[in-house]
Amino acid sequence: MGLVTPDFGLIFWMTISFLAVLFILKKYAWKPILKSLKQREDSIDEALKSAEHAKDEMARLKSDNELILQEAREEREKLLSDAREVKEKILSDAKILAKAEGDKMISLAKAQIESEKLSAIDEIKTKVVSLSVEIAEKVIKKSLASDKDQIEYANSLLKDIELN
Repeated sequence: MGLVTPDFGLIFWMTISFLAVLFILKKYAWKPILKSLKQREDSIDEALKSAEHAKDEMARLKSDNELILQEAREEREKLLSDAREVKEKILSDAKILAKAEGDKMISLAKAQIESEKLSAIDEIKTKVVSLSVEIAEKVIKKSLASDKDQIEYANSLLKDIELN
């Protein structure tokens, strides 16, 4: 049972060696261990601060991106609106121009028709005059005694004359 119940000498020397090891650790090892723990704690705090800063920066960049996207959407809508307005103006101008051209063509066609109508009337008048002169000439060449003979002669002359 000597191992289970230690002697006073064993306890004394164990206490001395423990205190010596504790003194040596305190003198040489405790400060570097605490210093490295402090450095580790500081590096962890710095990493956490850096992560928080990066998180804040990401949030700021995200809000900036949203703002830029919103501005781009607004610019796109403005461009589309301007394009629609230009399209409507071009269509309106084209309709006005086409109507003006159509009206001009119609008025020119009416003028040409009127001119041709007047030309045809003049031609008919000259034909009528020519026919009248021919009939008068033939009637004068032959003197007829009665009205009946004159009417028959005029009808026969009308049959003989060719109409163009």
